[in-house]
Amino acid sequence: MRTADMPANWPATEEEARAVQDELRGRVVLDEPGPPPGSGRVTGVDVAYDDVRDLVAAAAVVLDAATLEVVAEATAVGRISFPYVPGLLAFREVPTVRAALDALPCPPGLVVCDGYGLAHPRRFGLAAHLGVLTGLPTIGVAKNPFTFSHDEPGPLRGGSAPLLDGREEVGRALRTRDRVKPVFVSVGHRVSLDNALAHTLALTPRYRLPETTRRADALCRQALKQAVAEHED
Repeated sequence: MRTADMPANWPATEEEARAVQDELRGRVVLDEPGPPPGSGRVTGVDVAYDDVRDLVAAAAVVLDAATLEVVAEATAVGRISFPYVPGLLAFREVPTVRAALDALPCPPGLVVCDGYGLAHPRRFGLAAHLGVLTGLPTIGVAKNPFTFSHDEPGPLRGGSAPLLDGREEVGRALRTRDRVKPVFVSVGHRVSLDNALAHTLALTPRYRLPETTRRADALCRQALKQAVAEHED
């Protein structure tokens, strides 16, 4: 397990964090299609927290995009790098997630975040933030729609409906299982929205959530449990 260090000049206040978002948001690339679904590698990232002990653990799990078999995995643990503020959660997660990605023995390919990209009040959620900082193609697949509205997608797998902020489409509600609650897909960096939907469907052959997210969630929880045990020794 890698230890994540606090980056130099990391924002300490909400005002500083929003200024960083404003600066980096203009670097998001929206005119690339991204890697073809079902080819190469795809990596899930997720984090788990212990606020009492001021610990955060991140996991990165690389899958073969065609078979969804695990190719590689890595974890990192660090101190929580920013207070909990809705809309600024990336500042709590990015340093440790980057450390986990850096610890991988192979290129990650497309990165799938358990959260948001453009479907964010400031159009710069974790997937966008991570994509700009790493240069990797990224998408966000969230369990809930944040503050945005959407019509109900069709009842069968593959049905989708625009996720809207007023009249602006910021993502899609996507049905990954017949008659099961949708997930909420948005572009992060260097991937089109249609391609993001196709990747999400390719990653959900059996369950509502992508295999990338399911495996990264389990691994980061395991890593946090280990970190807590070591912290108490």
